[in-house]
Amino acid sequence: MKTFTLHKVLFILILFVSQFSSAKAKTVCNTCELKSLKEAIAVAHAGDTILVKKGTYKEYNIVVDKPLTIIGENFPVIDGEDQGEIIRIVSDYVTIDGLFIINVGTSYTSDHAAIRVVRSKNFLIQNVVLEKLFFGIYIEKSNHGKIYHNKIIGDAQNEYNSGNGIQLWYSKNVVVEKNIVQKVRDGIYLEFSDHILIKDNISTKNLRYGLHFMFSNDDVYTNNTFENNGAGVAVMFSKRIKMNQNTFRNNWGPAAYGLLLKEINDAEIYNNVFEENTTAIHIEGSNRVTYSGNNFTRNGYALKVHGACYANVYEKNNFAHNSFAVSYNSKINDNVFKNNYWSSYTGYDLDNDGVGDVPYRPVKLFSYIVNQTPETIILMRSLFIGIIDFSEKVSPVFTPDNLLDMSPQIKRYE
Repeated sequence: MKTFTLHKVLFILILFVSQFSSAKAKTVCNTCELKSLKEAIAVAHAGDTILVKKGTYKEYNIVVDKPLTIIGENFPVIDGEDQGEIIRIVSDYVTIDGLFIINVGTSYTSDHAAIRVVRSKNFLIQNVVLEKLFFGIYIEKSNHGKIYHNKIIGDAQNEYNSGNGIQLWYSKNVVVEKNIVQKVRDGIYLEFSDHILIKDNISTKNLRYGLHFMFSNDDVYTNNTFENNGAGVAVMFSKRIKMNQNTFRNNWGPAAYGLLLKEINDAEIYNNVFEENTTAIHIEGSNRVTYSGNNFTRNGYALKVHGACYANVYEKNNFAHNSFAVSYNSKINDNVFKNNYWSSYTGYDLDNDGVGDVPYRPVKLFSYIVNQTPETIILMRSLFIGIIDFSEKVSPVFTPDNLLDMSPQIKRYE
């Protein structure tokens, strides 16, 4: 019985290997026997490669239901003619490479995408250009894949009738790398997606967020650029997040920030650049987060802390030429500020050890007043404001009296 079972397993393995070893290339072109991608998928066998020659192919609702590699030669155009979703992947081991996909249909009831991956694994989407889209690349309940080196350019005008560039929903172990995303609702959006690596992407000029993720744990975001987006980057209800070497720049507006943190716990935010944002980091209800090695330069607010935020550490950051370095809306402080550089520090260093001899109090009374009455911002450079800030520094009443950097750095970190 054991010998029979072993022979049976070997026979199945031989059939599987032979099926893939006999994989062939099928060619699609306007003068070929196969004139559409749908036709090629229908006659292809698992493991085949489909080569799509340069040209325009008017197709939509293309279903890839077997392991295939689909490669475009010189970026052939797949034109959905605004009819709906264009490519849907429902098989494991599918590669889409080098296509130019346009004219995804807009819908108020369905999230039509240029490319959607559903309940699949080991997928690769690379070197794809997407334009005139609703949703770009939509990953749904799919794992172990890569979205690499794609260009997604939307023409979104309003949030209610536009979709996201790259969206992951209930997915795990996906790499999103070296993509350019512009002019969509959210550049990159994640929900219930864990162990995701977001790396070397450029997300700019989007209506709402350059990056937006919720309920997604153990993710890493590194070396991305989020610039000139409607409200910046929003991070909500997630744990054990690492964000490092990212750039948050030029996110301006009454409700804009470089980075919003809401209900984030046990995270690391380090070696990032926050430059010229209305608020660099807006923080609500986030605990046990380490902020280290970040550069805050020429922002309205560098840090705006609201709500219950406890056991956070801010160390070795540069705060340079921000209108307000730190804003607090509470007298209670359970956070640690240490070894930071503050451009507005006016203390001295008599022993020349590089550390200020006088502690620095980063929260100014005027920031508290502006939080309560925003119109008072017009008084910012007045002598009167300088006087009240000095009086609060001497005898804190409205700001946390224990919020001090006991070891302010004399020189900026390089």
